[in-house]
Amino acid sequence: MSTVIHLRAETKPFERRSPMSPETAKALIQAGYVIRVERSRERIYNDDEFEGIGAEMVPAGSWLNAPRQDIILGLKELPDDDIPLPHTYIHFQHNFKKQLGWARSLSRFARGGGTLYDLEFLTDQNGRRVAAFGYWAGYSGAAIALLSWAHQVLNPGVTQGPVPVFDNVSVLVQHIKSAIEPAIRINGGQSPRIMVIGALGRCGKGAVDFCLAAGLGQDAILQWDMAETSRGGPFAEIAAVDIFINCVYLGPTPTPPFVTFESLSTQARRLRVICDISCDPNSENNPIPVYSGWSSFDKPTIPSSKPLDGPELRIIAIDHLPTLLPRESSNEYSALLLPSLLSLARREHEGVWRRAEQVYKDRIRDLPQSEQN
Repeated sequence: MSTVIHLRAETKPFERRSPMSPETAKALIQAGYVIRVERSRERIYNDDEFEGIGAEMVPAGSWLNAPRQDIILGLKELPDDDIPLPHTYIHFQHNFKKQLGWARSLSRFARGGGTLYDLEFLTDQNGRRVAAFGYWAGYSGAAIALLSWAHQVLNPGVTQGPVPVFDNVSVLVQHIKSAIEPAIRINGGQSPRIMVIGALGRCGKGAVDFCLAAGLGQDAILQWDMAETSRGGPFAEIAAVDIFINCVYLGPTPTPPFVTFESLSTQARRLRVICDISCDPNSENNPIPVYSGWSSFDKPTIPSSKPLDGPELRIIAIDHLPTLLPRESSNEYSALLLPSLLSLARREHEGVWRRAEQVYKDRIRDLPQSEQN
């Protein structure tokens, strides 16, 4: 019997990405998989792109009643309810680091007898993720950070509105260039000074690349990585830039904070915008403990959780930044994920799936007894 992969329609607002492109769906079909794709008006790929390569099109939400042996593939976490989950699922659930509400969310899989392969924990034998959106997260985060800086300079005291929708990279770059040019003029002709921490990783490279594409010079971008942060924070240098972009992957090991309210309470502070691409505000390991919630594409910035003297400080904490450029990011991600998807039929013997399933089982064992039934 052929293995069935059921690609569900995303329900998170503004989420336009897909972990499977028509091209990778075609490769899976050619390898003997049955591909069912839920219809979606939001997904960056049109339904007819999937239909044209031989995928079976099904209604949105039909994954709930799919045969139990089908594998349900998605991107973002499932809708928040108490329905037990009996299938095998592949998506980002944001539970395995024991984030806020993790036990209640994860218990749905335990109660239903399902299995969760979290995309964040699909790793090779060296512990590296087999697929990630890091580059496009950094690229998109830098774009929104520059847009926020320009908005503050041009419209002091006015809350920033929704982020526009962009069809491709060139449209995004041109929009941001047009937005920051008048702000630079008002700023005395001075470009914003930007610090990127984690600059040597894929996320950091994406952030730096966008800043350069937007016309900023290398001298305007302060690029830090492990060598510069090894002494431990907080770092006074962050308060002296206009924009701080955090590209450091948040792991299980506590990290000394990069900033604190005390380190930002200086009369010399220039910092107006923090873009936290790691975006895990309720984790005890969060290195930017000056905010406590998330922002969105509708409301791209939030204030710090305590007021500060000096320039207004706004934080960008959007947990699906790469959807700003959904086709570019989905094309890359789905291509990286394809080799692992091609091994799904024999997943009990494949290291990437065995490792991910072990993480799931370990977290299920960590559930409080009250959440296991």
